[in-house]
Amino acid sequence: MPQFLVAIHHPDDFDPDTAENQALMDGIHALNVEMETAGVRRFAGGLHSARSAKSLRAQPDGKVLITDGPYLETKEHIGGFWMLETKDLEEALAWGQKAVIACRAPVEVRQFY
Repeated sequence: MPQFLVAIHHPDDFDPDTAENQALMDGIHALNVEMETAGVRRFAGGLHSARSAKSLRAQPDGKVLITDGPYLETKEHIGGFWMLETKDLEEALAWGQKAVIACRAPVEVRQFY
């Protein structure tokens, strides 16, 4: 069965410590239970703020430069993800739709090779 990444995109100013956080976590927990019960969830993880990221880039001299912050300068960053094993893209997209609602954020679905 194909495997898909379902990635949650949070805005740069996303604050996981807001009052709304408990309702958000409850929704994500319920979705995790539903995915586990359906047997599609292989792995899931939430990520710390993009501000805590480190980016590594190869330099012309063969060294690696490590800098603070995410690699891409965007207005959104991946805040967490699921790795699902589903029968097809259609099923993965159905889980992605549930993730959009539970996470209250945009979600990207991509198949692994």
